[in-house]
Amino acid sequence: MTDSAVSDEPRLVRNEPESRYEVWVGETRAGIATYRESDSRVTFVHTIVDKAFGGHGLGSRLAAFALEDTVSRGKRIVPRCPFIREYLQSHHEFDDHIDDLPERTRS
Repeated sequence: MTDSAVSDEPRLVRNEPESRYEVWVGETRAGIATYRESDSRVTFVHTIVDKAFGGHGLGSRLAAFALEDTVSRGKRIVPRCPFIREYLQSHHEFDDHIDDLPERTRS
């Protein structure tokens, strides 16, 4: 994957039928964050970005989009996915919206 392909503005979407958030670069799905949803919570299960798109911050953009969308819909965040859990360790703007997060450290 060339840097110019990754420089295209990524498109972030919630794919409700597939229970995942997606990041697209051009016509290619570059990464996903899968989840399970209940009436009041969104449990993040797994996040992955294709190796061809690694190192460009797409995982962080995907995490931010998914978490902001979850909060905007009035849902609680349950971070079972290690990537989402790690992202939340340094993004405290979501602190009031998290359920069941292991011990956290403040930066």
